Amino acid sequence: MCTEWQSWRAGKEGHELGHEAVGRVIDAAASTRFKVGDRVIAMPHWGCGKCPACLSGEHIHCTDQRNILAETGSSCGLGGYADHLIKPDYLLYPVPDDIETDHAAMALCALGPSFTAMERMRISASDTLVVSGCGAVGLGAIVNARTIGARVIALELNPFRIELAKALGAEHVLDPRAPDIVEEIRALTGSYGADAAIETSNNDAAPPVVLELVRARGRLAFVTWSGALPVNRITGKGIDIFGCWHWNHDQAGDRMMDR
Repeated sequence: MCTEWQSWRAGKEGHELGHEAVGRVIDAAASTRFKVGDRVIAMPHWGCGKCPACLSGEHIHCTDQRNILAETGSSCGLGGYADHLIKPDYLLYPVPDDIETDHAAMALCALGPSFTAMERMRISASDTLVVSGCGAVGLGAIVNARTIGARVIALELNPFRIELAKALGAEHVLDPRAPDIVEEIRALTGSYGADAAIETSNNDAAPPVVLELVRARGRLAFVTWSGALPVNRITGKGIDIFGCWHWNHDQAGDRMMDR
């Protein structure tokens, strides 16, 4: 569950919850590129397929989303928890035979946002990366970073998540509320700060803190919606900032499946 628990807790009706779906095609128009029986990942959202973002494979950034209420009868229209869902073929991606269905589902929000963040920040095995927040997306960021070979320092409060972060390869897991968190990070990075960081916690207090954990001319990616940044510190440190939501379906599919 990603954000669906909020709708469940609030008791909202009429929403087919779920937006991280993998399944088999049971019916397909003759004009589509898939056939009955194919395993596919169903991408979140409903891009128009015609705007510049969609034509470049960035469907999640579509500027003219299709009317999913009219097409599906739901204002949510994603339906990952339903038995069946309808999706345009350009919003489906084939699952290779050697990838289990449960693992394929991780190619959506669990690994997708941080995958793009790593690529855009050009993370390499020589980098030290701070991962802020160890929920599902943050844990996915640790997996992506360790697959590349980068060193990971994570920030988390929840004891269960702390242990998961360590098990997935985080070298250190620190308390983001610690008054000396900047000094802690510098002590672990030769006094300069981390090469890069990714903010996944969606905590309003996190962005300005994470900004200070990155070295001068470092890189910082956000896969969240909250918080504000001091522009003077971004300019003063020469930080490259990236906003990342999902992976490019046309250009990054093979690399995503390799994860």
